[in-house]
Amino acid sequence: MRRSIDDALDDHPPDEERPPVSWMVGLTDDPDASDDGEPRVSLTLEERGGAGYGLVAHLAPATARRLRGAIAAALREVGEEPGP
Repeated sequence: MRRSIDDALDDHPPDEERPPVSWMVGLTDDPDASDDGEPRVSLTLEERGGAGYGLVAHLAPATARRLRGAIAAALREVGEEPGP
């Protein structure tokens, strides 16, 4: 099973030195993605237009929650509510 949850480009202004980055969050049950055969949350980062050449992280639920917490903390630091 592979399922896409959400994807978008990052928000920095156009810059020749830093091309836009695409991100995608999804789910995978690929047996090569985990040691225990359990489904993983996948996080893909790649240069815009570079489909298939990015980095894919396969996150166990605890690691995905840790990333969610880090993003929530960063949002609070810039004065934003992290939301649900």
